[in-house]
Amino acid sequence: MKNLFFFLLLLGSNILWAQDASQNVKVNICHKKVNIHKKDLKILGERMSGMFSSEGQAVADTHFFNIRLVMKPIWTERKDGKWIYVEQASAQKLEKPYRQRVYHVYKQDKKTIISQVYEMNSPLRFAGDWEKLKPLQGLTPDSLISREGCAIHLHKNKDGLFYGSTPGKTCLSSLKGSVYATSEAEIFDDRILSWDRGFDASDKQIWGSENGSYIFVKIRK
Repeated sequence: MKNLFFFLLLLGSNILWAQDASQNVKVNICHKKVNIHKKDLKILGERMSGMFSSEGQAVADTHFFNIRLVMKPIWTERKDGKWIYVEQASAQKLEKPYRQRVYHVYKQDKKTIISQVYEMNSPLRFAGDWEKLKPLQGLTPDSLISREGCAIHLHKNKDGLFYGSTPGKTCLSSLKGSVYATSEAEIFDDRILSWDRGFDASDKQIWGSENGSYIFVKIRK
């Protein structure tokens, strides 16, 4: 009985926290953009690096899955921005990630940071590479496949929140019969909110969450 009480208490806390995070999305994203400085790229890179989990949200709301997200800096000697290896997998199948990407994060202008998205050939050969001291050995930026139109345009508000999305319908997709995809993100100190969706030619949603952003809590730096 005692264990049941603590489980219900945890579940209630997770629901309230998830709702609060969703409310933060709607409030913060309306704030006015502020200028981005050189240090902001370093701050953003640090926030995006680490291991993240949506377990708390999945417990609170069965519409969401328990997903593990890992982002590891690569090619740190380069001076053209931050390069990050991204691996996303179901918590039950961590050895078989369903999404592997490389992000190139760089400042475009005084109010915009671009997170350009790249794919790689035969990505599963690099599954778990984030555990290595130097992941993706043998790959170079010119061997990657750019997902044109799928870059996320990030901005910063006065509270230091980084937020942004893909522009319009530029990110083409054929997954499950869709014709384009959208991605929205909000990046906090301790969590990342991410919402990926696919739409058909009549703008009907085909895939992705229908209940708002996934909430990925940072569990390891």
